[in-house]
Amino acid sequence: MNRKTRATHPFRGTSAGIVAAVMMFGLADLIARAFTPSAAPLLTLGQAIIPLAPPAAIKPVIALFGDNDKLVLVLSTGLGALVLAGLIGALAASRRRLATALLIVAGLVPAVVIILRPEAGVLDIIPTLIGIAAGVAVFVVLLHLGVPETPAEAADRADTARSIAPGSRTSDPSRTSDPLSRRRFFGLAGAVGAIGAVTIAAGQTVVSLTQDAGAAIAKLVLPTPAKKAAAIPAAASTDVDGTAPFVTEAKDFYRIDTVLSPPVIDPEQWSLRIHGMVEEEVTLTMDNVLGLPLEEHHITLTCVSNPVGGDLVGNATWLGYPVRDLLARARPNSQADMVLSHSFDGFTASTPLGALTDDRAALLAVGMNGEPLTPIHGFPARLVVPGLYGFVSATKWVTELEVTRFDEKTAYWTDRGWDEKAPILVASRIEVPGPLAKVAAGDLRAGGTAWAQHSGIERVEVKLDDGEWTQADLAEEVTVDTWRQWRAEFAEVAAGSHTLTVRATDKDGTVQTAKRRDSIPNSATGHHHIQFRVE
Repeated sequence: MNRKTRATHPFRGTSAGIVAAVMMFGLADLIARAFTPSAAPLLTLGQAIIPLAPPAAIKPVIALFGDNDKLVLVLSTGLGALVLAGLIGALAASRRRLATALLIVAGLVPAVVIILRPEAGVLDIIPTLIGIAAGVAVFVVLLHLGVPETPAEAADRADTARSIAPGSRTSDPSRTSDPLSRRRFFGLAGAVGAIGAVTIAAGQTVVSLTQDAGAAIAKLVLPTPAKKAAAIPAAASTDVDGTAPFVTEAKDFYRIDTVLSPPVIDPEQWSLRIHGMVEEEVTLTMDNVLGLPLEEHHITLTCVSNPVGGDLVGNATWLGYPVRDLLARARPNSQADMVLSHSFDGFTASTPLGALTDDRAALLAVGMNGEPLTPIHGFPARLVVPGLYGFVSATKWVTELEVTRFDEKTAYWTDRGWDEKAPILVASRIEVPGPLAKVAAGDLRAGGTAWAQHSGIERVEVKLDDGEWTQADLAEEVTVDTWRQWRAEFAEVAAGSHTLTVRATDKDGTVQTAKRRDSIPNSATGHHHIQFRVE
């Protein structure tokens, strides 16, 4: 039996599979930089997993990792690929040809996923095919080096060594191994693995996750608002150190969406199409939108996945044009009751038509806090609708508004068991003191935020341990569509462990429920409470 057909050592086979996968993905990812993000196999595989994930799996991931859920998904996808490659390599210990065939098939999976992406072209599979060829070549070479020598080969090597050094003692040939072959295997595996790691670090996936869209954003110059947002009074913020600022900076604003890498869209190529159950279809370019009398509004957005007391909520000053006026151009049919917004990446959201045509500040937004939107927040245009959770209203990278009916069309998240209309529920959180904080003895000053967009916050109450509810002082309200800060003081809190609980009431008289439930189908509920210690 020659060396090409003999079994590979299992550990070396596993190592060969892992190194081959690193080279396969790394080289493909590097070459993909000359193509499009859709050509990167790791990125595309991760993106394909997102719509397949059940809501029961998505919720704890978002709760645990928050804005870092995309990075966790990419790392998990890569780890899964390495584990699979390692198992294929281990199979090579007994079935080398089968293992090689399985590695090729596994490599073709991302190629198929890429070609099925609607925005991908046929040429986008080229990086993956080159990566497969390189990975398989590395696999075959490493398997060849990973074959242990036979006793006869060991005896020949020992005889050769004795002839070179007469009188030397050698051990039983059957118990020896070829140190040169071992060094060659691990030397080549280490070198190729390092090269693969470098190509991944320089590849399209990392670039896409950390991309700077400055050139595209620079093309978009925001006009002066025809209607400026009201000035934010100093009294809109409490004087409790540690509470969240009234306006959330873009870099701190939460990000929850269904793309691993936000698209970088040329505003000169972007357009919005309004169609469906309308009297007249309307299409607007970015120049058309920027030529309209744009308005500024302070609006708080909330993610339906926000846990009780969580930070998936933020407040910003948005610049845009009222959606009701855009829809008025198209003249919706009287039978329509929903607008299905479409994103550049294929995401859809179902928004009640009434929420887009009443007097609230529902916007086609192009600016955030005085600057163009950033890619992760929807550049060049998105929807912002007060009073509804983001999954039915805050479509990023929006390209279509399809006027339709709830009984005729469904959206991305409603197909996965979430609510169709998703109105915001009154909620509040404690920000000071923090969970498990150690507080100096004496008077306690607590602070936090409450929100009930488009209804407004009427009252916030705080309870220390099992005491009575105490009404908190509210900061000045800016609009009913923004959150509202609160402050409460407790005199001479005794040393030891304590619990602080908060609840809010909106202007419709709805008191925040104490009943705990998960976020599906329409937001987690319950009173936020924290434990702290006075020392």
